[in-house]
Amino acid sequence: MVKNEIKKPGPTDSDFVFGLLNGSKETLNELYKAYFPMVMQLVITNNGDEDDAKDIFQETVIVLYNKVQQGNFELSSKLKTFIYSVARRLWLKKLTLLARKSGSIRDFEDILPVEQDLEQHEEKDEQFRMMGLALGKLGEPCKTIIEDFYIHNNSMQDICEKFGYTNADNAKNQKYKCLQRLKKLFFQV
Repeated sequence: MVKNEIKKPGPTDSDFVFGLLNGSKETLNELYKAYFPMVMQLVITNNGDEDDAKDIFQETVIVLYNKVQQGNFELSSKLKTFIYSVARRLWLKKLTLLARKSGSIRDFEDILPVEQDLEQHEEKDEQFRMMGLALGKLGEPCKTIIEDFYIHNNSMQDICEKFGYTNADNAKNQKYKCLQRLKKLFFQV
């Protein structure tokens, strides 16, 4: 029987600001865990790669850090929105510079409508959370089959051998049945 784990709430926006004000390395680590995936998704979905995302996130944190250190920083929105907006501006600036260097100047403002993109990101986060809950309710061997195939990219032959199915087609049929159960659970959550 699995115990219900009580998930410790993450730092609040004011915890982050206070931690930055005090130069806390732990706060920087928490900031990275909480917001880097969002910035990476922004950059990757707009012609960048992971290294670009790391650079943009670092620049974003520097902007935030400098504002907090000035002592008069007032957060008028969620910290997530602030970070997203700064990262977006920095990425647009970088894209514009790259376009000028290559001679293909164009307006990148139309690529990233902030509110819509942030809303889509939050919607995807919620869908992933709901999928995680549904996957947790799925039970074995379905949970492992789905994870092995879709998350760990194992082949049907590997799954067949792991679970002792007579052939890969039987494993594929079982995966299909598991997906149908997962879909039902997902839409019930």
